[in-house]
Amino acid sequence: MADERRESRLWAIRGTLDRRHYALIAASSFALWLLVWWAITAIGIIDPLFLPGPAAVFRRFWSWLRDGDLLQDAGISTYRVMAGFFASAVVALPLAVFIGAYKPVRAFFEPLLEFARYLPAVAFVPVVLLWTGIGEASKITVIWIGTFFQMVIMLSEDVARVPLTQIEAARTLGATGREVLLLVLVRSSMPAMFDTLRITLGWAWTYLVVAELVAANSGLGYAILKAQRFLQTDRIFVGIMVIGLIGLATDQLLRWMHRRIFPWAGARA
Repeated sequence: MADERRESRLWAIRGTLDRRHYALIAASSFALWLLVWWAITAIGIIDPLFLPGPAAVFRRFWSWLRDGDLLQDAGISTYRVMAGFFASAVVALPLAVFIGAYKPVRAFFEPLLEFARYLPAVAFVPVVLLWTGIGEASKITVIWIGTFFQMVIMLSEDVARVPLTQIEAARTLGATGREVLLLVLVRSSMPAMFDTLRITLGWAWTYLVVAELVAANSGLGYAILKAQRFLQTDRIFVGIMVIGLIGLATDQLLRWMHRRIFPWAGARA
C-alpha cells in the first residue's frame, strides 16, 4: 500500500520527487542519449566526418586537455560570459524594479525594450567593433546586448506579479512609498528574479560563439569556429559539450543557492 501511494505521488500532476529519484532519472536521460549516439555511429549510418563517435570525441577531449589549451579556452570564455552577464544584471535589476513598480516608467521603457529585444545580437558586431575595438570589451558588449533587453523585461514582470494585496496591506500599516518598493515589491519578487537571472545566464552562454566571432584568437567559441574550418568535427563536439557542462554546473550551483537563500519559495529539485 505504501509503495502504491508513493507511485501515485510520483506520477501525479505536479507531484513530488525526492533528490535521489531526480538524480537517477536525470542520469538515465544522459545515459540513454549517449547510448543512442554510440549506436548510430557504431552502425555507420552517418559518416564520422559529420558525426564522430563518443570514443573519438573523448580522445579529442583528452588530447585538448593534455595540451593545456582547453582549460585556458574555457577560462577565457567563462570570464567573457560572466562579465557580460553581470554587466547586464547591474543595469537591468534597478531598471526592472522601477519598470515593474511605476506605470509611467513602464510606458516610457517598455516599447523601446520590446523593440530592442528582437534585434539579433550578431547584427551589432560591426558596430560594436567600431565602438569598442577588437579587445575584450567587444566580446563582453555582444553578450551584454544579447542578454540585457530580455533580462529587463523578465525581471520587471517578476516585480509586477507581486500580489496587490501585499502592497495594500503595507499601505494600511502605514508604509511609505519607499518602504513599499524596497520591503514589499523587491523582497517579494527576489526569488522569482533570482530564477530569471539563472535563466538569462544560460542565454549569455548561447551568445558566446557570436561574441567570439569578434576578432578573437582564444576561447571555446573561437576554437569551435577554427575547428569548423579544418573539418575537425570531434573538436567541435568537445567545445560544444564543454560549454554545456560549464552551463549545467553553473545552473545547478544557482539552483542550490536558490534553495538555500529562499527555502520558503518552493524551488524545484
